[in-house]
Amino acid sequence: QVQLVESGGGLVQPGGSLRLSCAAYGNIFAINVMGWYRQAPAKQRELVATITSGGSRKYADSAKGRFTISRDNAKNTVTLQMNNLKPEDTAVYYCNLLWASGTDYWGSGTQVTVSS
Repeated sequence: QVQLVESGGGLVQPGGSLRLSCAAYGNIFAINVMGWYRQAPAKQRELVATITSGGSRKYADSAKGRFTISRDNAKNTVTLQMNNLKPEDTAVYYCNLLWASGTDYWGSGTQVTVSS
C-alpha cells in the first residue's frame, strides 16, 4: 500500500509564492512518475506538472515559467515551487504517483488560495 502526504498549502496574496511538498510512503517502485494536479470549484481536476524518476518534466501551459517541479528519488518526495501566483491558481492541489503498470495513487489534497 502507498500513502501520499502533502503539505505546504495556504493563503497567499497575488504575486506571492508557495511551496508544496509530497512524501510517498510504502512499497515504492523506482520507475514512476510523480506529479501535481489541481481542482478548482466546479471544475475538473487538471494536470499542473509531472516529473519522472529520470527527471523529465512536463508542465501545463498555465504553470510554465511560474512553477517548478522537483523530486528526491532517495526520499520519494516531490516538490512544487509556485511563484507569481494568481487568483486563478486557487484550487485544491493533489499529489499523484503513477507506476508504469498504470496503477496510481492520490494524496488527500492541500488547499491553495490566492487572494488579496
